Amino acid sequence: MRYFTFVLLITSITLFAGCSNEGQSGNTKLLVAAASSLSETLSELKNAFESEHQDITLTLNYGASGKLSQQIQSGAPVDVFLSADPKWMDRLVQKEAIAADTRTDFAQNGLVLVSSRNKSISASQLSDLPDMKVEQIAIGNPDSVPAGSYAKQAMTESGIWDDFEDKLIYTSNAQQTLTYVESGNTDFGIVYVSDLTRSDLIKKVFTIDESLHKPIHYPAAVTASSTAKEEAQEFIQFLQTDKAQSILRDNGFAS
Repeated sequence: MRYFTFVLLITSITLFAGCSNEGQSGNTKLLVAAASSLSETLSELKNAFESEHQDITLTLNYGASGKLSQQIQSGAPVDVFLSADPKWMDRLVQKEAIAADTRTDFAQNGLVLVSSRNKSISASQLSDLPDMKVEQIAIGNPDSVPAGSYAKQAMTESGIWDDFEDKLIYTSNAQQTLTYVESGNTDFGIVYVSDLTRSDLIKKVFTIDESLHKPIHYPAAVTASSTAKEEAQEFIQFLQTDKAQSILRDNGFAS
């Protein structure tokens, strides 16, 4: 009797694991891990995708691309990864944690220096900042936040990194950088161009010369551990459609 109970338990667990991506109604559920800079935009994309694919439901999880990549590498049950920096996707490729043939770049971005609405500064490029009264600048942590990594590249290339390294406030994601600037906790911040559409409390000081940093591409891929690879691939294909690209452009991203 004990042996029968043990076999029944193991069988039940196996069946549950095999159906973990299916909801009670038979719909497939996909967990999408995405860079926090995509948050509001991806909510729109989710609605548009689900209206066309009523048998698939997306669950969205946002965070810094570096941390999400580490979670996937550690076995987090993610189906699709949307990164704000190709290097984190590259690392997953090396670890064979994504299906490499599904990898696709679906959006681009740029960088801007921003301030709160009540700040003013007459600068047009990063090299102007050392001569200005700039106390603190918020950027994402360069070790895990792509926007911070790109910001460090741009500040280094423009020759001002050493001037401001002690005046930088590191944040854990794009949203936190915005919050620091909105609240006035820092004078300025370096964020994505797309972030300008996410807040009415900040203003652009200037666009950062794109030659100062690597191109900002957003890659998407299906994870190697996904049990719904076909449906996950459908979502990635959707990101390349005219409808999805229009939503991305409306939110400040480039195709």
